[in-house]
Parts: sequence; structure tokens; C-alpha cells
Amino acid sequence: MSAAEPAAFPRSTPTPIGHELRVPKMAELVAARLRGQIIRGELAEGESLPPEAALLAQFGVSRPTLREAFRVLEAESLIIVRRGARGGARVQLPSAEVAARYAGLILQHRGTTLADVYLARIVIEPQAVGLLARRRSDDDVRELREALAVGAEPGETRLQTLARHEQFHTLLVALTGNQTLPLLMGMIEHIFTLGNWSVVQSDPNSPDLAAASRRGLRAHREVVDLIEVGDDVAAEKLWRRHLTAAQEYLVHGNATTVLDLLG
Repeated sequence: MSAAEPAAFPRSTPTPIGHELRVPKMAELVAARLRGQIIRGELAEGESLPPEAALLAQFGVSRPTLREAFRVLEAESLIIVRRGARGGARVQLPSAEVAARYAGLILQHRGTTLADVYLARIVIEPQAVGLLARRRSDDDVRELREALAVGAEPGETRLQTLARHEQFHTLLVALTGNQTLPLLMGMIEHIFTLGNWSVVQSDPNSPDLAAASRRGLRAHREVVDLIEVGDDVAAEKLWRRHLTAAQEYLVHGNATTVLDLLG
């Protein structure tokens, strides 16, 4: 490390050939250093960052530069800054909700349709079900059975029924044991849940909706049977059919965009 490169800052990564070289601002370097400490667990959730004076001395920067770094981290939801005499910055860990919010903004900007989001689900979720069938444990099967055993409460609304069904989908992905799949699905889960709710709210007493709900519950039971015996191919095919049928019912040619739902 050269004398001109402060030890407090990480080395920059090489710039690909053909890309314009951009020198990071000092505030970005400070934010990168603190971000790395948060992600590596060197700064725990809820922990206060060192006092401002200590950070100014550590990084050798001005107060405006440090506060700009704080604004970067605050925008990324990695810290919470409280102003005032008893204020300061506290750490909060990265969350799937933040990723989902940014994903939603990008999809809105691109004018993405609800059908497009459903298609992504049909591509990803059946593969996750197949993975679960190959990896399942007795505890996994027991947890799925317990989820299925939770029946409708007296007076349960269609929206509450839908929420129970969506929780089962979430559980299937979570039980794969893969850390990436729940994050990917969580980024779009909020969108297709809103799409489902929009359809249900438009006609909560529809006989077609009641029939679709019964078919969905039957598919949930059948897929658990297939997961239990480890038939990954059949489980994946069943789940793809289930999601495709749900898409055809819930979207049925509707060109609703993500912006329509979230805007």
C-alpha cells in the first residue's frame, strides 16, 4: 500500500477496459469502509457508530464529508441517523424489504407488466420446489403439513385465505435451505401479492374465485405428498401447472403494470 492511500479505505477494484475511470469521492470511500464493517458483522445491528469526532480523526475528513457518507448509508437503510444533542448513527442490517423496494422501483420505471412478474415466478418457484423435494428432511415435511393443517377461521375473508396460500408459497422456497432463492422471490413477492389482492377485491364473492382457491389448496396438498416421497420431477411439474393456472386466472389478459399497483 502506498503512503498516499490511507489504511482506513479499501483498495478500489480494477476498471474494465473501455470504461471511463471515475475517482470515487471521499464520502463514497468512507461509506464503503463503514458499509464493509456492517456487512462483515464488525458493527452489530443496533450498535452506535463511534462519535463523530472519532470518525473524523479516523478517516481524516471534514464534517460535511462524513455527513455525506452518512446520507449514503442512510439511503441504503444501513444506518439510522438521529439528529440533535442526543443523536447519532445506529446500525441496521441489510434486509430483503429494502431489496424489494428497489426492485419495485426499477420494474415500475421499466413499465413492467404484472404478467411479466408472474412469468418470473413460474420460472423460479417450481425449480425451488424440485430442489426441496431432493433435499427435504422429516422436519421440512412436518412443517409443510402443519402449514396445511391451518384451516380457515370462522368469518375468514377471501383476502385472508389468499394470505394463507401465499405464506405456503413462501415457506416452500424458504425450506430449500438456499439463501439466494428466498431473497430473489421476496423481491417480487410483494408485487404479485398486490396483484392477487387486486383481483380478489374486485369480486370477492365470485364462484370462479372460490373454485380457484379450492384448486390451489388441492395443489398444495399434492405437492407436499410428492415432496415427502422425494419425487422432484413430479413436484416441479405439478407446481408449474399450478402457477400457470393461477396466472391465467389472475392475469387473464390484463395489462396491469407494476406502476399501476405500486404507484
